[in-house]
Amino acid sequence: MPPATRRKTRRLTDAQLEEMLALTSHADSVELKLTVPDSERRATVMGLGMDPLEAQIRQVFFLDTPDLRLNKAGVVVRARRVQGRGDDTAVKRRPREEGQPQPSVRNAKTLVMEVDAMPGGYVCSASFKGALGPGTAVKDVAAGNRAIRKLYSKEQRAFYATHAPEGLALDDLMVLGPVNVMKLKFTLKGLSRRLVAELWLYPDGERILELSTKCTPGEAFQVAAEMRAFLADRGVDLYGEQQTKTKTALDYFATNLQAGAASR
Repeated sequence: MPPATRRKTRRLTDAQLEEMLALTSHADSVELKLTVPDSERRATVMGLGMDPLEAQIRQVFFLDTPDLRLNKAGVVVRARRVQGRGDDTAVKRRPREEGQPQPSVRNAKTLVMEVDAMPGGYVCSASFKGALGPGTAVKDVAAGNRAIRKLYSKEQRAFYATHAPEGLALDDLMVLGPVNVMKLKFTLKGLSRRLVAELWLYPDGERILELSTKCTPGEAFQVAAEMRAFLADRGVDLYGEQQTKTKTALDYFATNLQAGAASR
């Protein structure tokens, strides 16, 4: 692309960098992410030699109210079906604006403090994760044949109750989804780190391809520089507008619910 028309990469400001450094000091991991414009998706798949037949199929469900009260409060409740692995769940608090959780919560084995960083922004979250194993638990909840609260552990429910809007119980939420996802983990010659590609397929035909890799907080900036140089060398577009998978999903389902309610 000629220099005159080349888009500029969005950078974190000095203040944002300071804030992110402070957050990563408490984090367990940092996940570096890049979303690729759909117009560049095919070229990216070819450039990185990704084989879609090696991808794992997932179905992602979010739970919220039609007006996204949870999301507005910084809480994300998710349930997921995973091909060949069984169901899992998560209750997240994002952005994590307050200080460290209480020691009894912070030391829980299933609580993960993580920072997601992409060009121009980042978010820190505290995430209580749960594994349900093989079965039909999430499918049953989506079909309305099982109570939502039964998907979540005692610790997850307590974490939810602490951060959710007052009076909004898990069983008051609505199942939003699914979004079908193809996830591929792969390695490339010349790169020591494993990459993850996720293609999110939304019901309206929109697609988001995200590339990511995880690292420790102490190596985040070095890994980010290495990944940027590697992907650029492979022809990956580093200048596209960034999208977040969760926000896109929630906005889609909320808009459709409100449109449906207005037409009745």
